[in-house]
Amino acid sequence: MKKSENELTDGPIARTMFLFTLPILGSTVLQSLNGSINMAWIGRFLGERALTASANANAVLFVLIGLMVGAGMATSILIGQALGKRDADQAKRVLGTSITFFAVVSIVLAVAGAFLSPTLLKLMHTPEDALPLATAYLRVVFLGTPSLYLTLLVAMALRGAGDAKTPFVFMLVSVVLDVGLNPLLIFGWGPIPGFGIAGSAAASLLAQSGSFILLVAYLYRTKNALRIERHELRYLLIDTTVLRELVTKGVPMGLQMLVVSLSLIAAMSLVNAYGSHTTAAYSAALALWNYIQMPAVAVGQAVTSMAAQNVGAGKWGRVDRVAITGVAFNFLLSGVLVALVYAFDRPALGLFLGQGEAMGIARHLNAIVVWSFIPFGVSFALGGVMRSTGAAMAPLLILFVSLWLVRFPFAYLLTPQLQADAIWWSFPVGSVVSLVLSSLYYKHGGWRSHPSSLQSRQHDDILTDELAHM
Repeated sequence: MKKSENELTDGPIARTMFLFTLPILGSTVLQSLNGSINMAWIGRFLGERALTASANANAVLFVLIGLMVGAGMATSILIGQALGKRDADQAKRVLGTSITFFAVVSIVLAVAGAFLSPTLLKLMHTPEDALPLATAYLRVVFLGTPSLYLTLLVAMALRGAGDAKTPFVFMLVSVVLDVGLNPLLIFGWGPIPGFGIAGSAAASLLAQSGSFILLVAYLYRTKNALRIERHELRYLLIDTTVLRELVTKGVPMGLQMLVVSLSLIAAMSLVNAYGSHTTAAYSAALALWNYIQMPAVAVGQAVTSMAAQNVGAGKWGRVDRVAITGVAFNFLLSGVLVALVYAFDRPALGLFLGQGEAMGIARHLNAIVVWSFIPFGVSFALGGVMRSTGAAMAPLLILFVSLWLVRFPFAYLLTPQLQADAIWWSFPVGSVVSLVLSSLYYKHGGWRSHPSSLQSRQHDDILTDELAHM
């Protein structure tokens, strides 16, 4: 096993978490910047209809990613637990089943989506003048589903194995290719024709596919522990026990993204009632909050990978130290960002707004909301530790309660008294409730003894494999 894998269970926790978090954070920043650059090409050079079209298509893309995130996280956790037990065969069995499952699902989605793109966009009430452009864009997005799913899967699997640097490097390769190919395929050059908005989607598809091929080649050239050799092709057969774990653990994790996205839509519906200036202010603040939350998300993913390997190794004392370190890192990283935003709120919001009425509204709501991302990050870190055992339902329920039973009712019921401030104050109220519930469940909940059919079957599988090779 590689040094990076051993460090998750034996190395210094703070240093290891810091070095593990940085490339995850870098990957998240790269993804956001890449999306912003692509939207700039479309919006500035193809016009508002094209920007509207890409926004509608990207909403579908967000759902597609959400569908696989849960199963991908489950794959990462199961691989981490297996490698924590020093069982490379089990890790490959999980990865092989995941690859086959994701390949089949993504191919079905690609074919169905290519045919159903116009229908989906009409159901979303995409403006008629943008519908042809959105259809062309979305069809290419669907065709890229297999490479998208497999790229994200391999990245999550590597993080579960303790390697966050390799996914970052190849994410960087993908972004560089995407940025370079976008103007080429949008406008054309020499013998290469321009494809307009479809060219932007095609650029992302080619960049993603090229990066994925290079990533797989790199893993085999460096003899990565997770590579599946020719004599190990049996691992690509669906293992029903592994698949059951992926579904039962992955669905609740994937639903967390759905709960969050629907809560943002609900909040936007309340904000829209206060007019375009308030909506513009809230939209600008959301764009800024996306970057403020990135450290918390990165720390949460790092905590999950580190805790999963220590769970597999049975080092429960170390699991608790991982949790404490993750909480401390969140206070440090998120706290610094929050302090910077408070100190420089006008220029930060000025990246998205002019100096009109919306700027004043944005500064006001920002002052109320921004600090709440610190308790949010603590909840995310604790939830990451709990998910490392496969306990996915409790974090989902905590998220649902804090967003849908606390935040939204608070904003809706107090609007007559507080007006728009009820919406802004609902964010810190929801975050504090999430922190309290997460802390209580972390201390008193049964996540440490969460059952896993893979764990109970593992020793029998090892004996069977050994007998098969005698």
